Amino acid sequence: MIDVAIAGAGPVGATLALSLAGSDLDVTVAEAREAGKSPHDRTLGLSHGTRLVFERVGAWTPLAATPGAVTPITAIDVSQARGFGSVRLDAADHALPALGYVVSYLALQRVLDDALARAGVAVTYGSAVRGVDAAPARGALVIDATRVIEARLAVVADGAATSIDGIARRRHDYRQVAIVTQVTIDHPHCGVAYERFTPEGPVALMPERDHYAVIWTCRPIDADRLLGLPDADFLAALATHFGPRVRRFTSVAARRGFPLALDVARNTTLPHLVAVGNAAQALHPIAAQGFNLGLRDAFDLARTIVETPRAEIGSSAMLERYRKRRAIDRGAGIAFTHGLVQLFGNDWSWLRIPRGVGMMLLDTLPIAKRAFGRAMLFGAR
Repeated sequence: MIDVAIAGAGPVGATLALSLAGSDLDVTVAEAREAGKSPHDRTLGLSHGTRLVFERVGAWTPLAATPGAVTPITAIDVSQARGFGSVRLDAADHALPALGYVVSYLALQRVLDDALARAGVAVTYGSAVRGVDAAPARGALVIDATRVIEARLAVVADGAATSIDGIARRRHDYRQVAIVTQVTIDHPHCGVAYERFTPEGPVALMPERDHYAVIWTCRPIDADRLLGLPDADFLAALATHFGPRVRRFTSVAARRGFPLALDVARNTTLPHLVAVGNAAQALHPIAAQGFNLGLRDAFDLARTIVETPRAEIGSSAMLERYRKRRAIDRGAGIAFTHGLVQLFGNDWSWLRIPRGVGMMLLDTLPIAKRAFGRAMLFGAR
């Protein structure tokens, strides 16, 4: 029986495995992708805290050296449509080179795959986990009828790909669709990201190379119409909806739509089993918190494992320490994203003024602004 078996070699699972690579533990990763097969690319928003995690596991330097893979976010502009008030966060206020980074998922995964190989981590590609099993003495990843990986601790880090019997979940359908695309503007973006709250949902513009990555949240009926518009009409609709803070959109790439829901595991652990990342909580993309929260799950789980004697890995006492270590940060991250959607996802006139006043106060009070910025950078830690 091995020490730790991880389902998924994506960023969360790979970060956990790399964080354990320097120990003397026996770690195995089961990955559904075939060896050498690249995942589909998409845009990720990384906080400065996540950069520090990747530095710890040796992934940041090669990622930053990959041409076009990383775009720094030097400032974040937050505002509300049909109301006053805004907040601007600047990297200089935190004495940092950037508040965060926009990263290619494909480039990140390639760097992590290479790091796993260099570290000698055992990764079994082409092994999709069909299920998990938690028992009093061990956990297990079920690959197929003949292959079961038994371990002191089984970790589910492959998002919603693996179902977990015994873990209750809470799901909230936001009745929203996120339209994801890229747009160009006729002037440099200068590394400024935008989060614009509208009654139909937030719209985020994230600087990526020479363009903006767009996450436009809207109602399903509007998403069907927007996805079918000609490019020129889509750009005109985006300019009208987003307002005057960014102007002169010039081109748009292919568009895709994804339904949005909050999906949270009420209990993230069972005997000798733990769920991390999207397997533990899948959040609304507002404020780009979900991915970073999942990376902190992996890093804190690795710390807890390393601090635990081998014979006690996966025990109730170890899992309790992990849950306590993650409780505040995880609870705050879930409440923060869900609360923002509820607070700004309406057009009630009586809320516009207090929302605007709140943003004005946050923008003008240095202590509050720094505290808010640190929470965005590092989570509630």
